[in-house]
Amino acid sequence: MAARKPAPPAFVCTECGWTTAKWAGRCGECQQWGTIQEQGTQTGIVQRVTAVAPASDRAARPITQITTTDAPRRTSGVGEFDRVLGGGIVPGAAILLSGEPGVGKSTLLLEVAAKAAKAGRRVLYASAEESPAQVRLRAERTGALHDELYLASETDLATILGHIDEVQPQLVIVDSVQTVASSLIDGAAGQPSQVREVASTLIRIAKERGLPIVIVGHVTKDGQVAGPRVLEHLVDVVCHFEGDRQTSLRFLRALKNRFGPTDEVGCFEMTGDGIAEVPDPSGLFLSQGATEPGTCVAIALEGRRAMPVEVQALTIKTTAPNPRRVVHGLDGSRVAMVLAVLERRAGIKVSDQDVYVSTVGGVRFTEPAADLAIAIAVAGSLNNSAVPRTVAAVGELSLAGEVRPVTQFAQRRSEAKRLGYEQVIDDRSKTLRAALGDVRSRSTQRRDEDDIPPF
Repeated sequence: MAARKPAPPAFVCTECGWTTAKWAGRCGECQQWGTIQEQGTQTGIVQRVTAVAPASDRAARPITQITTTDAPRRTSGVGEFDRVLGGGIVPGAAILLSGEPGVGKSTLLLEVAAKAAKAGRRVLYASAEESPAQVRLRAERTGALHDELYLASETDLATILGHIDEVQPQLVIVDSVQTVASSLIDGAAGQPSQVREVASTLIRIAKERGLPIVIVGHVTKDGQVAGPRVLEHLVDVVCHFEGDRQTSLRFLRALKNRFGPTDEVGCFEMTGDGIAEVPDPSGLFLSQGATEPGTCVAIALEGRRAMPVEVQALTIKTTAPNPRRVVHGLDGSRVAMVLAVLERRAGIKVSDQDVYVSTVGGVRFTEPAADLAIAIAVAGSLNNSAVPRTVAAVGELSLAGEVRPVTQFAQRRSEAKRLGYEQVIDDRSKTLRAALGDVRSRSTQRRDEDDIPPF
């Protein structure tokens, strides 16, 4: 009887499980590179799985018999960071922080580490991208020096775990996961298999010891976290740090949070001395001078935080066949739609005008609630008229010229009242013509007091 030939080696994608008879550099199913690994030959031996009785504390129970307790939280010392996390850092939590290169991820986490160390908690900052001397120089500049803050410059996962055993920290920061490699996995640091192994090992340590770990993650050209998608599934919290390099404003958003809401936004400002919290960013998005023609204040909503944003418009008559439309900080397609509604439904001709629309402070305001403020600002620029300082506008415009309500209007109106805006032009005006009439009547009442041109 002829001997049975061994089965050919099987290659499996570590991302989606796709199998192939020969090695390939790219998975034919999920199109990921470097995820095909050999699983060995099939020996024909059937392994028997022995069922193990679960421990009494892990036995399955009816859901009604399971008690719940709130996860204890510890403040990081940075209020805006705690706001995004839902009130503080939960012991054993694995937090992934992503962002564009140079946005300030390391600066933010160094500030968090310094505040935690000053609060009496030992912190280990493992930097795989910078030397301890480089981190020390930045810490001196930002005032983040403390004896309870330990630095290590390591790219080997086993060495980082050894530092954790030796230092016994209460908070660990790893910067970044794409630059750390494990000797148990073949391949260079940053490959999907390495990122998955490093992340899963750190998360296991966090859960076993109740040790919160913050992991920095790089992003791709599309703004997604680099590496396997499973990385975002493994961690408890995914935060994204974003901002325009041309401005000092930075926003921290939670994309995933197992311990709190994901609709909170933290506001920071990059300064020469590091990063500073902005608990009340209202003043950053409003001009400090007198009210000028072509401006209108709208109330934006960032997460659950309402903020006033000043919309500015400038119109210049042109003879060009295609007038210019230049937009900064707003959605260009929505601005074009608002201009069309202005001309068609309100009788304000803009087809012979170059129109420039922008926001103050470099903030992005792309939600439909900005439509009415854009229309009022453009109309004010055409008529060389100003909106009173006590008037704000919040509303979405339809193609029929109707003013529609926006989400969470009560919170927006409350913030407007707190900042001194006595009247908020909203969907109660019903149509764009009526809204412009309300602004005009309010402008007439305040003209003598504010010394502004009538709207």
